[in-house]
Amino acid sequence: QLRLSLQEKEVLLKEIHHRVKNNMQVISSLLDLQSAQITDPQIRAPFRDNQNRIKSMALFHERLYQSADLARIDFTDYLQTLVPKLFDSYHITDQQVSLSIEAAEISLEVSQAIPCGLIITELVANALKHAFPKGRHGELYLGMEKTGEEILLVVSDNGIGLPQTVDLGNA
Repeated sequence: QLRLSLQEKEVLLKEIHHRVKNNMQVISSLLDLQSAQITDPQIRAPFRDNQNRIKSMALFHERLYQSADLARIDFTDYLQTLVPKLFDSYHITDQQVSLSIEAAEISLEVSQAIPCGLIITELVANALKHAFPKGRHGELYLGMEKTGEEILLVVSDNGIGLPQTVDLGNA
């Protein structure tokens, strides 16, 4: 009876992840339809940014739905799918910005993976939007490794950098 109860809960969790993913795809599509009506690129940009955040979470739920382990996600696989989707979203090709992902096989708990995925989405999106203006070519590196009990995440690029007027100590 305990095994049957556990199987029922697994089915329920998978169904929840599937529904969450589908609902997020609906929200993303609605944002896409709304942004199609907007001609000003500065007004349209926040729509794309929000779509990327939603797609990041939808991809996460899709991976959990497909996973045998509902408490953890293969984050390396997630990264290798997420980041190229962000490149597509910003219409960036490998010829413009080369991508290098070096990630050890790391699986994260759900409570760690969602915020980590959103942080990576923001960092990569900011690099793609701001580091390579006017068709500038460059490189984007994403590294992730486990060091003891901690995970080191590195996102770097060789773009133009921050303006000298930015004071990181008072950001």
